[in-house]
Amino acid sequence: MGTVGVSPMQPEGVSFPSRQVTLTGDIVLAYRDVGIGQPIVMLHGLADHSLVWQELAQHLSDRYRCLAPDLRGHGDSRQPAAADYVSGLLADDLEQYCQRLQLSTVVVVAHSWAAKLALLWARQYPERVGNLILVDPFFVNRLPAVLRPTFPILYRTLPFLKVMGPFPKLEQATTVAQQLKQYRGWSELQQTVFYTGMQQQTDGQWRSKFAIAARNGVFADILKTGGLTAPLATPTALLLPQQGLNRMAWQIKPYHQHLTQLQTHTIPGNHWPHLVEPAAFNQSVAAILAQFDSPKS
Repeated sequence: MGTVGVSPMQPEGVSFPSRQVTLTGDIVLAYRDVGIGQPIVMLHGLADHSLVWQELAQHLSDRYRCLAPDLRGHGDSRQPAAADYVSGLLADDLEQYCQRLQLSTVVVVAHSWAAKLALLWARQYPERVGNLILVDPFFVNRLPAVLRPTFPILYRTLPFLKVMGPFPKLEQATTVAQQLKQYRGWSELQQTVFYTGMQQQTDGQWRSKFAIAARNGVFADILKTGGLTAPLATPTALLLPQQGLNRMAWQIKPYHQHLTQLQTHTIPGNHWPHLVEPAAFNQSVAAILAQFDSPKS
């Protein structure tokens, strides 16, 4: 089913403009690019899109070049109907993206499921990924295959997937969104992110730009591929929100086990600190970047 081609709102004041780059296999990634200096590639989580990083990019753009792609199957990125969503291919997308934009070594900020892509990318292309900032990682390692039958239930019950739709009216989607943790407070940033991620279908219904094929492909991949199964020397900062998903020692054990240059930080907020506590989050990231930039004694 096609789409009308526009989001319900194109909010004023979006200073993180969208562009496009074509990769091999007819993959077209939309991305946002602002600022000058050391490049930082910002990776959104599952079902999100690049505009979630708008306030962080504004905060850093006087010192860093902030780049945020819509990952394959997300946002305004386009892909063939038969596109695969194996995490290794998505990591290859990111490497091609940097090649097309002629980037050298980059810092990667990755939220939730995208932390898996960042870790695979760093392992496959260690000369590209200089530093990692992982924000409350989720679905990083392989899940037991026995969980496959429960995926249809997860699609219906995971809160962040509830805005996929379809909805007969945009107002109904808005009501659902306002109850979700990532939109708690319903700030201007949160409204901009939500409405930019919605699109009207040719039958008049509204749904998220997050592709159903991408949802199904990612969930199939997490049964097959682990993102953190071997030692990785890339200097990494792990940001753990106080109300995030990683609150137990066993959840963060793989990071301490495999990341040989790891620092951990507790920050305010829930699983989406960049949306619910953006000021504190931006300051935390800026401080970590300053540590990465400082000469090693």
